[in-house]
Amino acid sequence: MWFRNARVFRFTKPFDISAEELENKLQADAFKPCGPQETSRQGWVPPLGKNGEQLVHSAGGYHLIALRKEEKILPGPVVKEAVEERAEAIELEQSRKVRRKEKDEIKEQVMLEMLPQAFSRNRRCYAYLAPKDGVLVVDAGSAKQAEDLASTLRKSLGSLPVRPPALEQAPAFTFTGWLNETIDLPAAITLGSECELKDPSEDGGVVRCKGLDLKADEIRNHLDAGMQVTRLALTWDENVSFVLDEEFGIRRIKFGETIQDQLDDVDADDAVAKFDAAFTLMTLELARLIPGLLEAMGGEDRSAIIEE
Repeated sequence: MWFRNARVFRFTKPFDISAEELENKLQADAFKPCGPQETSRQGWVPPLGKNGEQLVHSAGGYHLIALRKEEKILPGPVVKEAVEERAEAIELEQSRKVRRKEKDEIKEQVMLEMLPQAFSRNRRCYAYLAPKDGVLVVDAGSAKQAEDLASTLRKSLGSLPVRPPALEQAPAFTFTGWLNETIDLPAAITLGSECELKDPSEDGGVVRCKGLDLKADEIRNHLDAGMQVTRLALTWDENVSFVLDEEFGIRRIKFGETIQDQLDDVDADDAVAKFDAAFTLMTLELARLIPGLLEAMGGEDRSAIIEE
């Protein structure tokens, strides 16, 4: 159980929930497959998959959940071809032109007829609640996907007082300062070999660099020309590498050998124990990483957060 991404939401007021209460709340919105005429459905599923039945997997005060979304796949060209065939048949039979509104109605009918035989695409999005750390962490590559899970969880719980962390200074300002050396790079952070630079002007361009020394002259030339760093590859404490973006999205996470070695000590034949150990190791590491990054990025504005 390793997250590849981490989208962080901050609880804006004290929020604690037991595993039992969370389980009961999620059961009301447990996943059910699409009906014959439905294009999509989503709901909560056991994080352990076939190895578990509970919708919440808890360890060390962290509650892991998983949202499954099923979508029926109807290839656009196939639908379009069927619509055109029916429209042509009507035009020949009735000697009249089929207008756009009628074509839209034909399309709806075609899709309804095709849905029962359509292929299904299933996606799972994982997240964990960490009440003691004051965060919800979602394994999502985009802010929208993370927001969708948070919104669904809010609906299931009735209330979910979270928002993305509010940073004291813009990430692009911090990233740029690290590369042009106007801001000291924290001791726990090592630069990687990838970054994205943007011209802040309205029609400005984007430069993506990979496999480069980020202190090299070609990078410095772009910075001197006024470009800003909006994405940066980093390594934290020599143990976790990732790409951090201007939305404080932590992407393409890779955990180091130290964590992997600890996991190797767990009985490999016990899938649940292996899963539980990986989840525990990951959450403990992210519990260090997230506040450390927030501090390194210039600190978090907590003025709107209600403390205990």
